Amino acid sequence: MAGSKGYSFFVTFLISIAVLILIITVSSGMGYIQVPFDKVSRIIFSLSGLAEFSENDLFKTIVLDVRLPRIITSVIVGGGLAVSGAVFQGILLNPLADPYTLGVSAGAAFGACIAILFPVIAGTYSIPVFAFAGAISTLFFVIYLSKSSGRISSNSLILSGIIVAAILAAGISFLKYTADDEVAVIIFWLMGSFVSKTWMDAAVAGSIVFTGILITIFYSRDLNLISLGEKSAASLGVDTSKVTLILLITASIMTAICVSVSGIIGFVGLLVPHIVRIITGPDNKKLIPISFLFGAALLLVADTVTRAVLPHEIPIGVLTALIGGPFFCYIFKKNRIERGIS
Repeated sequence: MAGSKGYSFFVTFLISIAVLILIITVSSGMGYIQVPFDKVSRIIFSLSGLAEFSENDLFKTIVLDVRLPRIITSVIVGGGLAVSGAVFQGILLNPLADPYTLGVSAGAAFGACIAILFPVIAGTYSIPVFAFAGAISTLFFVIYLSKSSGRISSNSLILSGIIVAAILAAGISFLKYTADDEVAVIIFWLMGSFVSKTWMDAAVAGSIVFTGILITIFYSRDLNLISLGEKSAASLGVDTSKVTLILLITASIMTAICVSVSGIIGFVGLLVPHIVRIITGPDNKKLIPISFLFGAALLLVADTVTRAVLPHEIPIGVLTALIGGPFFCYIFKKNRIERGIS
């Protein structure tokens, strides 16, 4: 039976990778200038030296220099937010927890607003740098607020996150009020977008997100036990305070880098883990890698729709909220009916 479950996970993992690669290839060919599927495939394979592509350099430039950086960045951000959501739901024992529960998004938004209003402070990359710094500062302040006698409880973490996020939201409103001409830039950033992303954005986000995924997979067994309850985990030899702190910081840093690159994109981290649990079950050793692939595919499809399907590009955070909100309501209501809760 165990071997059958392992085989099933392996098949699901391979199918998910294949589907993601297919979506990346199709998305790379879509846009104002259509690039045929076979040519996109040869261009992508030429990166690994498995194929050569010399005809029509315009296609190669469009795919490699314009579309792929944006596509890969959206894949990394979608996967990172999904994994962070799975970790937060496991640690906080709250199915409604998501990567923004601890106020990380509010901190990133506050930092980005400051960078937009005062662009000379940090140069070209002022917005992502300040967004990341704001997110990390908020995280550590929330952890400081929630600590009591050296321990962290899920309830105090959530409450601290709500308090800090409310204060930062007021600060953001004040900055928007004083922004004048820059208010449109602030609003656009807050709604999330992958416009003009570069290979540098993909490389920086990827290095942090993939490091974070390795850490979460390493602690996945401990996360399974923590999900059963703090007392149960401690009785089985898990240092709950240490593991909780490590996973909180890891998931929050992943969220911070994703938000700093893309702006605030909701519902991916909340929705994807719930969908994946239907397929893999609650085991985080399976949930984390499959969540990354599902989150990556979901956000890439959403970004492709906004970029290449709709007549005018809209911020991707708007689309994910419009799709994710009703779908999550459906899942929530369905689960309550199945459990017999009126």
